[in-house]
Amino acid sequence: MHTNLNLDTIRNLGILAHVDAGKTTVTERILFLTGASHKRGEVHDGTTVTDFDSQERDRGITIFAAAVSCAWDGHRINLIDTPGHVDFADEVERSLRVLDGAVAVFDAVAGVEPQSESVWRQADRHGVPRIAFVNKLDRAGADLDSAVASIRERLHPVPLAVQLPIGREDGFTGVVDLLRMRSLVWADGRDTFDEGPVPEDLREEAQARRRQLEEAVAELHPAALEEFCARSAIGAATLAAALRDLTRTGEAVVVLCGSAYRNRGIEPLLEAVVAYLPSPLDVPAVRGSGTLDGAVQERAADPAAPFAALVFKVNATATGRLTYLRVYAGTIRKGDVVLDAGAGRSERIGRILRVQADRHAEVDRAVAGDIVAVVGLKAARAGATLCAPAAPLVLEPPTVADPVVSVAVEARRRTDTERLTAALARLVEEDPSLSVRTDPETGQTLLSGLGELHLEVAVEKIRRAQNLEVGVGRPQVAYRETLVTGVSGLVHRHVKQDGGAGQFAHLVLDVEPLEATATEAAEGFEFRSTVVGGRVPKEYVQAVEAGCRDALAQGPLGGHPVTGVRVTLTDGATHAVDSSELAFRTAARNALREALRIAAMALLEPVVEVTATVPDDAVGGVLGDLAARRGRVTGSTAARGATALITATVPLAELFGYATRLRSRTQGRGTFTTRATGYARVPQALAR
Repeated sequence: MHTNLNLDTIRNLGILAHVDAGKTTVTERILFLTGASHKRGEVHDGTTVTDFDSQERDRGITIFAAAVSCAWDGHRINLIDTPGHVDFADEVERSLRVLDGAVAVFDAVAGVEPQSESVWRQADRHGVPRIAFVNKLDRAGADLDSAVASIRERLHPVPLAVQLPIGREDGFTGVVDLLRMRSLVWADGRDTFDEGPVPEDLREEAQARRRQLEEAVAELHPAALEEFCARSAIGAATLAAALRDLTRTGEAVVVLCGSAYRNRGIEPLLEAVVAYLPSPLDVPAVRGSGTLDGAVQERAADPAAPFAALVFKVNATATGRLTYLRVYAGTIRKGDVVLDAGAGRSERIGRILRVQADRHAEVDRAVAGDIVAVVGLKAARAGATLCAPAAPLVLEPPTVADPVVSVAVEARRRTDTERLTAALARLVEEDPSLSVRTDPETGQTLLSGLGELHLEVAVEKIRRAQNLEVGVGRPQVAYRETLVTGVSGLVHRHVKQDGGAGQFAHLVLDVEPLEATATEAAEGFEFRSTVVGGRVPKEYVQAVEAGCRDALAQGPLGGHPVTGVRVTLTDGATHAVDSSELAFRTAARNALREALRIAAMALLEPVVEVTATVPDDAVGGVLGDLAARRGRVTGSTAARGATALITATVPLAELFGYATRLRSRTQGRGTFTTRATGYARVPQALAR
């Protein structure tokens, strides 16, 4: 495989979507068309390339982000198929951090679904340009226009449909390309399309839609507007250039359509990826901080620049530890020594692999813009920056979501306890959104993650990979504590004289709750100082903030972390000899603990938005069940095919076992998805 490709011909993209919208099928068709696989993989048969883990095949869902590499029309496409389930949102977050573009896949029947909304917002945060692919146009009830309308209403970009479907539902055979005004038709059983003129019965509609597209682009793009004003039309070349610019700035999203399962619409999607999504040269230079001075530095996507790469995934396989990298600048070769900048540790690159999901092809080097896996790194974790030892740089790591659910785990046989401890450590190394700790009161080992399914998959992975018998306790949610009423003018003196250097710190603090919304509790911590006249030196003010953060680790109600607090340092005093940063940090910690003890506190619990699709005849029972789970129904609308769409916010603690309950209430026809929305106050009677 060539590694000396021109950077302009590389596309690093992710496939994003709600669970079951068809992401993995889209990926499989891309791999088949580009020759990266020689057989069409099917999710329902368990024969897909990217869902290669045994659990993914058993469950029929994507759990782990899988990287694959393929070639199309002289371009190298590095593709990451991401999970759609909310419990694996952290895999999506880490993937988006290293991607230059994405294809968002939508179901033509359901349109924008809750998790597609979540991954869209994640991509917004990372500034990742997207194109949309409306899939499953061959299904009953499929409608491109309503899917595009839901993109506009729920995601708020300007959707620009560049295709018109030929045929509806089961009669869907192809598309009209509105840019080149041609038809692309896929005959049954054929992998390639037949190109022809626009069908007579669609000509008028195609011309009207082309006109709408030109007007929408002219409103957004100066060069297109200029041509539109001069000629009252926009040529295909200007239109394509404008669509590329609008995609890369995020001002609009190009919408294509098809049916991945029936292999219709994938070639135009690949052409759009190459035409509209950015190469590594089109995205801004990566920014990081120097390890010595902390100054912000930029590294351009240049193979000759000093090496810089971000680790976004670690995978322990039977053949060794695989570390997945996005190379942002420079070049690495087999045998090179690189610096793990955050840990200050040197590592040697053993082998460099071009990734094909669970298969790999060895290459001699990787350059800026590449996504590769390397063998030989012993300790680099997901989020670590690898760089040239002579030019150290730390890139901002992907944010890791806080765990919200915990289960107690133990080895069934006492002799397996050490093996379980090692397996858990390896699991956390692979997935930073998991954490392991020992409960100081019970001595139990607690595994924490982002949801019930997340933990179920993690435990099952240990059972299968290590052949361990593992016992699992009932899930527990991660509560928080918050302030209800504040404490004003709290005076605290910390004086310690026990021989040697003494400690002295005098503080006056105001402690108050952050403003909450009507439905959600306030989260976070704010600190400020209003001390004047240098009564507390600047370095001691920083120590006061650090001491306050120490105190927030355990609240007075149940030892849960405290959130939603604002602390203001209003006054203080120092001693010429005995004051120090340590003294002020200790004083602040003790002062805030005292304030929290005397203030009114409340318990908070994680809350999720549940979206359930249920048959019309089961709506009453489902609503009653949600009410019994302390759910607050926020909407109930009629959906296609005698079904209703119910949305409700429900405490996470009440949702354990809900999947089984919903199935029994709807004779197995009901489905639901969840999306984390924050924390809410626990009713006082329950909190006690």
